[in-house]
Amino acid sequence: MDNLHYLSREYRRWQVGEAIDAPLKLYQALVHKDWIDYNGHLSESYYLLAFGDASDALFRYIGIDEAYRTSGFSFYTVESHINYYQEVSEAEPLFFSTQILGLDGKRLHLFHRMVHGETGNLLATTEQMLLHVDMHSSRATPIAPAVYEALQEVMSVHSLLPRPEQVGRVMAIPVPR
Repeated sequence: MDNLHYLSREYRRWQVGEAIDAPLKLYQALVHKDWIDYNGHLSESYYLLAFGDASDALFRYIGIDEAYRTSGFSFYTVESHINYYQEVSEAEPLFFSTQILGLDGKRLHLFHRMVHGETGNLLATTEQMLLHVDMHSSRATPIAPAVYEALQEVMSVHSLLPRPEQVGRVMAIPVPR
């Protein structure tokens, strides 16, 4: 698959003292023809792919790049919840916003919104819990100090944002008694 579906693959990296957007707006894309399902809309699996690309933009913003991963460290997603609101079709623009909801020494809780790039309509959201890992031992490990500092700065700004209504939803059908 070609990279023509990305509106922007140039990632910027946060610098100490730089203002932080609340929420972050780091990623945008076009719906690629290969992402379309038999109903003529973005297939559900590609929502997750696009949200993953938005997470990659966040990682680069906070200092996680190839060198970081080559050194044996990364974030792994351990839980993800997606809410779908509106359909979108081939070649339509997607804009993403990212909000940090929580952070500790080894975990990152984040929230992405996917909106239509022209109408501004909310298309989907995802809430994710990520764990920082040592890829050599496959174990959780503390986040590197420079990355943790960047995340703390983002968290300090994002903690002032309202909590998205989709956060913490539980999926269940009540069992009759």
